[in-house]
Amino acid sequence: MAAAASTSMAATAVFASRFPLSSTIKATPARCSSLPYLPPRLSPTAFSSSLKFTEPKRSSLLQVKASSSEESGAVDSSELLTDLKEKWDALDNKSTVLIYGGGAIVTVWLSSIIVGAINSVPLLPKIMELVGLGYTGWFVYRYLLFKSSRKELVEDLEQLKKKIAGTE
Repeated sequence: MAAAASTSMAATAVFASRFPLSSTIKATPARCSSLPYLPPRLSPTAFSSSLKFTEPKRSSLLQVKASSSEESGAVDSSELLTDLKEKWDALDNKSTVLIYGGGAIVTVWLSSIIVGAINSVPLLPKIMELVGLGYTGWFVYRYLLFKSSRKELVEDLEQLKKKIAGTE
């Protein structure tokens, strides 16, 4: 208790010494606050005899350095633009590409609206998460857990690639 009293007195002394009254400012009564005073800061030399603070050792095993070189695969923007222009000129059905691109943009926009509407219903997002987790668990069990089912998945993917590419 005596330590607490000396701490509060020291805090009061520190508080008073930080705000000296000058002769040009009239003395006003001190305002009371319901907040307790903080204890004064102790200098680091007060703890030097009893406690030793050491900086933690930092491991220098992981160092990341950024560099720019021609070997890093930097893409020249002028080459990219010329390649895109050549591919665009080589297309026969430019209107079809524009329609598919516009359709893709509209589809993304509509799907974001639908997801926002689903997200605004209180319980529906959690139910959708459970459905997603259930489907993920089923997929792992069905296609990824056993070696024979992994082979079956690879074969199915190869057939799908052939169908998309039109080589089947």
